[in-house]
Amino acid sequence: MRRDDASTLDAAALAADYVEDLVVGTVREVHGAVAGRVHGINDRLNGGGPTVGHRLHDGIAKAVYGSIRVGFRAGSTSLRAASRAGLGTEMEATPRGRFVRAAVTGLIGDRLREEGSNFHFDMGVRVGGRDVALDREGLAAAYPRASERLVVFVHGLSENEAYWNRAARPRTEARRERPEKVSYGERLAAEGWTPVFLRVNTGLPIAENGVALAALLDRVVQAWPVEVRRIALVGHSMGGLILRAACAVATDSTTPWTDLVTDVVCLGTPHLGAPLERVVNRGVSALGRFPEAAPFGRILEYRSVGILDLRHGLASDVQNLPNARYRLVAATLTRSPHSVTAGTIGDYLVPYASALGRPRRGEEMFPGAETLHVPLADHFDLLNHDDIYAALRGWLASDPGDRSDPPTQQEAANA
Repeated sequence: MRRDDASTLDAAALAADYVEDLVVGTVREVHGAVAGRVHGINDRLNGGGPTVGHRLHDGIAKAVYGSIRVGFRAGSTSLRAASRAGLGTEMEATPRGRFVRAAVTGLIGDRLREEGSNFHFDMGVRVGGRDVALDREGLAAAYPRASERLVVFVHGLSENEAYWNRAARPRTEARRERPEKVSYGERLAAEGWTPVFLRVNTGLPIAENGVALAALLDRVVQAWPVEVRRIALVGHSMGGLILRAACAVATDSTTPWTDLVTDVVCLGTPHLGAPLERVVNRGVSALGRFPEAAPFGRILEYRSVGILDLRHGLASDVQNLPNARYRLVAATLTRSPHSVTAGTIGDYLVPYASALGRPRRGEEMFPGAETLHVPLADHFDLLNHDDIYAALRGWLASDPGDRSDPPTQQEAANA
């Protein structure tokens, strides 16, 4: 039986391809650069042309690296053929396989799509580790208790929907029992919300994922088993940028899904960009100045467009939804959000100011937004934290359509 989806053998074949291209290719280029410098000096001392030793070295090196390349390519071809024949375990069959697939697509997801690799996947709604058909029958089967209020969760770079099941951090360090793995969505379901978890190829451009998300949510709303009256969006890290990009997509619909969005919650989202990506970019430039080091820059340059988009965040002209309330959550490794550590590395990956969209110069990106600081926490603690759930529960409990609610800071300022 032929297989169309990725298997463990496809993973091994993909690893062989990139070992040959990146590792062996890098070694080959470094070897050539070093040997070229040494032989160049010797050539000049012996009249300027390539010496016999130089030509002999180049011939042997070409043969050796060529044979290694042929071996890796033959191996990857055989592995893919075995996968197509039905051998190997499907990547989607196990949590570990889905974890590897998400990690790989975050790193090189754009290349996988261009190459037509079956490692690539389209954005989708997920239940039980499987895609849900976005028609009325498929959604009704996946959500037998569908309510009129949807809370949509979008994960971050190289993650998948299962990351939201991370064990919750206890409220106090004195609590020693093992915390349960109950996601925000599962807890909010008890409050009358229907959690919708998405899986995203985070290696693709953020703007492109935003367009795909807008189209997906339009289909979900149209085919939802009951009339949708309210939508809350929750994004972790890059997921927050994808949400914002989706909200800015223009539509010809007379009843766009964005009109139903009441809350946009961003957890550790690099609204001002991620310093780590900027550091990597500088590293590539620095390595490129030296022939012997430049090949190592190739490894760093293999990062996906999705990662490159994290350098500066979304374009400054991306507009916020006028009818939605924005909630910004930032974690810091320190107790104080005003420490040097909070201002530089923040939660390891996103500085405090970037998560809140507050540049040193210029206006705030989210004036009047409610914020939450989570001290002594890292970037991935944001995926499931008791304090954040408590805030989510309070934020989503109030309906902005009910004018008995107190006005937001922005509404008060406009009054």
